[in-house]
Amino acid sequence: MAQYMISVFHEPGVQNAGTAYQDDAALQAAFAAVAEFNAGLQAAGQFVYACGLMPPESSHTVDATGTTPSVTPGPFSVSSASIGSFWIVEALDETVAIDLATRASAACGQKVELRPLQAG
Repeated sequence: MAQYMISVFHEPGVQNAGTAYQDDAALQAAFAAVAEFNAGLQAAGQFVYACGLMPPESSHTVDATGTTPSVTPGPFSVSSASIGSFWIVEALDETVAIDLATRASAACGQKVELRPLQAG
């Protein structure tokens, strides 16, 4: 089986402000739906790993490609959205992976990106 990353995206600032969801009830509903989705992945043997990320404002950009390493507070790039969490899943093929990503998006109530992992 191939492995895929399903990345959940948030608009800038919403994680830090706690406004990724309309209200606490919507947040709790998403948590419950994601827990159910995760349980289904585990039961099907498709779950590899899942994790939420701290807001991009808590990141550091590290560049050790030159002669003097540098560390800069903040994300590598500023964009219209950033990764807030992700799953690593196993799927027989891209069609199955797209189905999983569709279900993940519905469960968390956010846009997701599906990307295959390089075989290692």
